[in-house]
Amino acid sequence: MTVLSRIVRGVQFSRYVPPNISLCSCFGKGNGSPTTIITRGIRQPRGRNRQGGMNLAPNELIETPNENNMSRGLIKSFIFASGFCSATFLAATIWQYESVRSRLQQSSWTSWANQQWHNLEGWQHKEGEFRKAINEWWNGLSEGQKVFWPICFFNGVVFACWNKPTLQRTMLRYFCSNPAARAVCWPMFLSTFSHFAFFHFAMNMYVLHSFSSGVCGSLGREQFVAMYLSGGVISSLASHTFKVVMKCPGPSLGASGAIMALLGFFCTQHPNAQLGIVFVPGLNFSADMALKGVMCLDAVGMALGWRMFDHAAHLGGALFGLIYASYGPKYIWGNTQHIKKKWHDIRNGINEKSEDKKRKED
Repeated sequence: MTVLSRIVRGVQFSRYVPPNISLCSCFGKGNGSPTTIITRGIRQPRGRNRQGGMNLAPNELIETPNENNMSRGLIKSFIFASGFCSATFLAATIWQYESVRSRLQQSSWTSWANQQWHNLEGWQHKEGEFRKAINEWWNGLSEGQKVFWPICFFNGVVFACWNKPTLQRTMLRYFCSNPAARAVCWPMFLSTFSHFAFFHFAMNMYVLHSFSSGVCGSLGREQFVAMYLSGGVISSLASHTFKVVMKCPGPSLGASGAIMALLGFFCTQHPNAQLGIVFVPGLNFSADMALKGVMCLDAVGMALGWRMFDHAAHLGGALFGLIYASYGPKYIWGNTQHIKKKWHDIRNGINEKSEDKKRKED
């Protein structure tokens, strides 16, 4: 996929001001060499009798696809994607409510006391200097970076599991998305955290880190997480749909579908932001032109049957990000007040019942 990274250091991200970032195309050679490091996955060759391959997962462990189950698997994919996206935004709405409630309940005196306590020197109120350094590092991060590092950590754990030979069959079954596989639904989500090659993992995390602060500044951490996870599942759904229609099943994995959703959102929200190509200084173009170019390239790849990338997943993720940027904040996230009110009533009802029970026991 297209790799995005920041070229200007020291830029402070505000809520709606985009950073200067750069655009780098990292496409591999036609022989499927390890240079194809930023891919959602490798689409399988056309034709029923041709076996596809994938250099981002152990080829010897890939099961023979059962094309008879592909249509049934696609139906499962649609149902799972709908339910997952709905549940994700519901959970993010409750998360935001709880965050606001927690901040409001914390008094100014408590905040001052905590700050004075953490600033004390010579008191061993923390377990060693290492933990103190970690806390200082964490507190200095932006909201986007605080979202990025847990995602990166989980991706790192999954990458480590791929390099454990005894786990590779399990990883291929649950952390590779394939409409012809036995497990169809949860791999659509888990595959967005799955990387078999180190450069694949490293470059995708570098791109995510570059964009996390800018997009999170516009959306807030709760909406960012909901959009990122939903974008990954939607990109898997687009990949499944294309593979079923073209009868070319095969596994896909990687975070690039979700990252393309961030790209689609950012370029739609900030069309005049200047982008460039990494390692090619002086070549700048607008974010709007970059998004159009990437989407056209993926469309051509789908039409011509290019097998090196999962262009359907990339295009699906980008379209989701574009559509969400145009309608999501207003019509989806903007209409969550009734959910917060309902959750507020449920929460208060539970608290009242708990207090009544305590009074009866006393």
